[in-house]
Amino acid sequence: MQPTLNRRTAITAMGATLGAAALRGFAMGAPASVHFTHGVASGDPLDDRVILWTRVIPGETGNGLLSGRWQMSQHADFSSIAAEGDASTGPERDWTVKVDATGLQPGQRYFYRFLFGQVISPVGRTQTLPVGRVHQFKTGVCSCSNYPQGYFNAYRDMARADLDLVLHLGDYIYEYPANTYANPVAVNELGRQVQPANELLTLEDYRQRYGLYRTDPDLQAAHAAHPWICVWDDHELANDTWRKGAQNHNDGEGDFAMRMAMARKAYHEWLPIRTPAQSDQGPIYRSFKVGDLADLIMLDTRLHGRDRQLDYRRDLAAVKDPELFRTQMLNDPARTILGADQSAWLSTQLAASRDRGATWQFIGQQVLMGKLMIPNITEEQLAAVELPEYTREWIGAMVKLAPLNFPMNLDAWDGYPACRERVFAQFLEQASNPVVVAGDTHNGWAFNLANANGEPVGVEIGCPGISSPGIETYLPLPPATMAEALQASSAELVALDTHRRGWAEVTLTPQETLSRWHFVSTVLSREFTVESSETLRCKAGARRFS
Repeated sequence: MQPTLNRRTAITAMGATLGAAALRGFAMGAPASVHFTHGVASGDPLDDRVILWTRVIPGETGNGLLSGRWQMSQHADFSSIAAEGDASTGPERDWTVKVDATGLQPGQRYFYRFLFGQVISPVGRTQTLPVGRVHQFKTGVCSCSNYPQGYFNAYRDMARADLDLVLHLGDYIYEYPANTYANPVAVNELGRQVQPANELLTLEDYRQRYGLYRTDPDLQAAHAAHPWICVWDDHELANDTWRKGAQNHNDGEGDFAMRMAMARKAYHEWLPIRTPAQSDQGPIYRSFKVGDLADLIMLDTRLHGRDRQLDYRRDLAAVKDPELFRTQMLNDPARTILGADQSAWLSTQLAASRDRGATWQFIGQQVLMGKLMIPNITEEQLAAVELPEYTREWIGAMVKLAPLNFPMNLDAWDGYPACRERVFAQFLEQASNPVVVAGDTHNGWAFNLANANGEPVGVEIGCPGISSPGIETYLPLPPATMAEALQASSAELVALDTHRRGWAEVTLTPQETLSRWHFVSTVLSREFTVESSETLRCKAGARRFS
């Protein structure tokens, strides 16, 4: 048996030019010419290709560029090779490997691996998108995985599920410093402290945080089991990002555009996303064809064209008149969450999908599109729960706005109602059956989307968070009470869950879309159970849940 190197010895042996940062949380084992440090992943499948990803660092004797091979097979033992090609990496891309594996057959499942020298990577499974007639397509939809909040049990459950695809709708990492937005039990008892300890500002910061997250065995398992299609939300960048700034960025933290460029570079290095040919700073909105069944249309509602969010404490206080705030600010027709170019692209995508006869337009994006209004909560209900004084004051101020029918979250599409109406017009005029999925809130939501005239335009499914806590942490009313209050104030809201972590399963068929949530019992133990919700159905042509 070869001796196992401890971490200190391994780092010393790797030399100063590679250093501890290259390990990114990987615990060194026996000596080898190279080390695969963070598993494998696949993503952005088309009908003849898929992105394959891994990370490989030099062993104890090297620190230069690495060259190897990738292989794909329909057999787990790789007894025959369906496709293969060259792969390479180096420090300029943080030792990550990303190849566009071509020459594949449509609608087929494959095993894949990498070979660098005599060392073979873990094996992953992936599949290409189908062509022609498609009878069923099943996706897992997830978002908001926060390492210091607890274990990624929902990823483990997704890894075990029979899925065609995983859609990750953002907040894959969180940029906060240590002990911020963290569960003390997860940090102190489970050892889920973040690295680096500071807030992420530089390229090295973002790389280290991705490296830490990608050591998680449940995340690695979910990546190895299914192809992923991803978009960022704000925490891969900075909290409450918009196109020219963020809530979590100030003048003392350097140039915002440079910070975003570094965050985007790390994102493209560490995720199996097809990087635009021109650079890793190109738009990430893109689309995928699922045979004759659907077009999957991925949007960027976070960074590309978003105007700055409104804020009740800042903007309502400035005008002092709720109706003036509503008419001149909230309903300003010039405000956009997409930008003019992305909006035009969306229009083209919807019309092309309808014209080619696809049944569904499946729209993946970051924030809730449905109207979620501030609930009417009584003083007696608030008095019955323990809240910090600051939270109680904030909630009390919000509750005073409830009779005025104001939205609860101005960072969502509710903060851009005129832009949403334009998109709803596109849904009615250019799409046959829109189905929207959203992340961001950490809770489960289902909406019958309707325009300002009350016409049904489509449905929306919001997924619970993988580990990030939800509305129950700052408004801890009993779940049944919270659900009743929210549904009473929000006419479009069909179903919700306000207190559990998990993921959403969305199945498309030619006749209907079926969706349900899968909730894990805990994120603070490796032992967990899963409870699934009732299935929601939207019949083709109905634009509403049954």
